[in-house]
Amino acid sequence: MFKKVLVANRGEIALHIVRTLKEMAIPSVSVYSKADASSLHVQLADEAVCIGGNRPQESYLNMQNILSAAIGTGCDAIHPGYGFLSENSQFAEMCEACGITFIGPSSNVIAQMGDKSQAKISMQAAAVPLIPGSAGPLADFEQAEEIAARVGYPVMLKAVAGGGGKGIRFVESAEQLADSYAQAQLEAAGAFGNDQLYLEKIMLNVKHIEVQIFRDQFGNAVYFPERDCSMQRFKQKVIEETPCQLITEAQRQQLGAIALKAAEQINYVNTGTVEFLMDEAHQFYFLEMNTRIQVEHPVTEMVTGIDLVQEQINVAAGLPLSFTQADVQSRGYALECRLNAEDPANHFAPSAGTINYLYLPAGNLGVRIDTHLYSGYAISPFYDAMIAKLITWGATREIAIAKMRRLLSELIVSGIQTNAQFQQTLLIDPVFLDGTVTTDYLTNKETE
Repeated sequence: MFKKVLVANRGEIALHIVRTLKEMAIPSVSVYSKADASSLHVQLADEAVCIGGNRPQESYLNMQNILSAAIGTGCDAIHPGYGFLSENSQFAEMCEACGITFIGPSSNVIAQMGDKSQAKISMQAAAVPLIPGSAGPLADFEQAEEIAARVGYPVMLKAVAGGGGKGIRFVESAEQLADSYAQAQLEAAGAFGNDQLYLEKIMLNVKHIEVQIFRDQFGNAVYFPERDCSMQRFKQKVIEETPCQLITEAQRQQLGAIALKAAEQINYVNTGTVEFLMDEAHQFYFLEMNTRIQVEHPVTEMVTGIDLVQEQINVAAGLPLSFTQADVQSRGYALECRLNAEDPANHFAPSAGTINYLYLPAGNLGVRIDTHLYSGYAISPFYDAMIAKLITWGATREIAIAKMRRLLSELIVSGIQTNAQFQQTLLIDPVFLDGTVTTDYLTNKETE
């Protein structure tokens, strides 16, 4: 087992990892920016190292400073959490070169699945169903024109090295394709130094369904019950739940088998999530693979009783999975609401400031709150708006939703604006309640 682990993240996920390491009796080292000097993940770790200024580029994305902190404190492993460097193949490769275990898949696998066209090629080789479109990078505009005509409009052009919404264009007709192709190429070249594009048909009226998998270095692999992440606002997840009430057990097993084939094809080790779009006929199409722990992993933990972060650490240390597929039993329903420091009444503008009073109404069976907040804590403007994850579990979906409504109604975060009331509104939306929400439902509702 590791002798000391550095946590290369901040906020609730860093705190979660630090607490897990404490329970495993593994010393922890937190890194932090100047803005996060008073954060709980700093206070509760065994050691803490300031790695730079307030902005992510100066600190949580500063690979050299993080590795220096790990080497200087004698760490033999780094847990990246989610976001920041968690899917950065260069950082994982640097860890490998320094003899430090990156708690996640290998740098080669991260690079392979981070390259959107290469990921599609790998999935095609594993017979994983793909969204209709180009099999790899487009050779030229003429090929884009031919494929778009074959799969049918609307289509989407995406940068092969994409991320952050750069190099993406929605194309509704053949007349728009030439200009969109040129614009996407220019944007991709400027943002990533790579102007290669690929093309996909835009899937309408779809649900976003994802399957978490776990695989160890001995080839043991399991899948977990699917998560429905269709409640999204402009492509950002708002509510996640498991299982999806529209999916049958036979479909669940089919989806799990597909996800495991994907993991085996690329020799994946550790945990990851294979994301799919599900159409109205309940056909599944590969979207992407996240090579890290995800924000919404607590709902999976709630229905299975398996500690995914602890298992990540064990598998990274070379241990076999501590459970089999037969041990992964889904019990009841769980959902997660993301609590953000933002003002829905002001176009969801970020809300920074100091929390002068905090009440977290946990305590009842089936209620979990993952957060780094405390009274007196200052929310800075430099990072993601999510400040807490509210998770509830119930024997039925209705019970889990009722618990979440109660939790949100009692929650008090004074001193900043949050989206708690917005979340309460979503929980009584009839389309959410009947489980038929699609990925564009919220966005279309707001733009009507």
